[in-house]
Amino acid sequence: MAIDDSVRPEEPNASSPDTATAPVPRPSTWSALRPLVLRIHFYAGVLVAPLLFIAATTGLLYALSLPAEKVLYSHELTTDAGSAAIPLDTQLSAAREAHPEGTVTAVWPSSEEGATTRVLMQSPEVAEGKELTVFVDPYTGKVRGQLETSGDALPIRTWLSGLHSNLQLGETGRLYSEMAASWMWVVALGGLLLWFGRKRTSRKALALPDRSATGRRRTLSWHGSVGLWAVLGLLVLSATGLTWSTYAGANIDKIQTQLGGSTPAVSAALDGQESGGAHQGHGAGHGTTPHTGPDIGLDKVVEAARAEGVEEQIQITLPSEGQGYVVKERDREFPVHLDAVAVDPADGRVMDTLPFEDYPLLAKLTRFGIDVHMGYTFGLVNQLALAALAVALMFLVGWGYRMWWLRRPTKERKLSAGRPMPRGAWRKVPVTMLLPLAAVTALVGWFVPLLGISLLAFLVIDIALGFVARRRAGAQV
Repeated sequence: MAIDDSVRPEEPNASSPDTATAPVPRPSTWSALRPLVLRIHFYAGVLVAPLLFIAATTGLLYALSLPAEKVLYSHELTTDAGSAAIPLDTQLSAAREAHPEGTVTAVWPSSEEGATTRVLMQSPEVAEGKELTVFVDPYTGKVRGQLETSGDALPIRTWLSGLHSNLQLGETGRLYSEMAASWMWVVALGGLLLWFGRKRTSRKALALPDRSATGRRRTLSWHGSVGLWAVLGLLVLSATGLTWSTYAGANIDKIQTQLGGSTPAVSAALDGQESGGAHQGHGAGHGTTPHTGPDIGLDKVVEAARAEGVEEQIQITLPSEGQGYVVKERDREFPVHLDAVAVDPADGRVMDTLPFEDYPLLAKLTRFGIDVHMGYTFGLVNQLALAALAVALMFLVGWGYRMWWLRRPTKERKLSAGRPMPRGAWRKVPVTMLLPLAAVTALVGWFVPLLGISLLAFLVIDIALGFVARRRAGAQV
């Protein structure tokens, strides 16, 4: 992803009599920073771009899996619409009868005409961390099928989500995606600065590729103009990807908590009980003791929730010991519906309410950012935009490597690599600018650890290569 550096300001003619007395112009801030930005962009492009390409490829597959699963699992997801739905308690009984080995943790009632009801179970038949979801016809009570799921993701999307986030390697594999997210914003902003800093004859050449150019300049034109159009999306993906990463994500959570922006949760604790994890989400009841006291049933719980305005695509978390029902909206398409209530299973009393509008601003922004990253917020438009962004990133990486290849020293050395940017770029930066820049870099490197560690590794490798080069040059003298 190296940017062309062949366009430089015209150098004065040393033989001209005017240059002997003319004052030396003071270099601009950009002219001092450009070599450093160019070298970082080059190193990141050569060394980190493979991770970005993998993230883009797996992200493309994930984005396409959202509409694909509606086709692949249409039998489980849909049914012939009937005149009226049977009671939810009857639907729940049908699912339990079909899978008596499972412990029901949540129910997602049919959200639209012709859609099935989902009954989520903790079952020994599925892998740890996943649920067995039973799909029930809401009009007849017949079970239409069952699938191993993770949240709302069906099998294909569950697998592709794991591929995108950790290459199906577990926690160790998450380092790849965090590294990609840590560097993506650096590469994107660096490329943006270099592209805006180039001299060009027209503004059109800034946003559109120059089709009249040939060779490396043509590749550079496509690399820069497509990168310009994609930069905002890449920054959003980088920022939102870091929010649930292992190391940078932990730092983000700490700051968000300190600023009072943590995501709140409705309290489902029954009288005299401490608030537990049952109200945290659709699978929160996993591993807890089921509620054994009086229970008014699902249908009356839904009535109580709807009376509080919780009625758009609801999910019902069943009560566990010391915890009541939690009914929460799960409609994440804009405008979102994410209100929640807690209901006492004994009498249907609403114990707590949590409208989404009461979320702190940071919690709302985090929710919106994650849902955009996952393709929920604007539905199919969001998913197609993510797919287009992934394809753009794949091409940007390819064009970057092509430019590097075209910079190889001579045509005779067919397999030689392109020359790197010259060393010593930091020496051109004034001390008054270099010290604050170093401080900011250290702070960012601490906050985004994989960025800081890899940047330090690049520096050590660069110093070592420079030392070797000087030794060889000295030996040849």
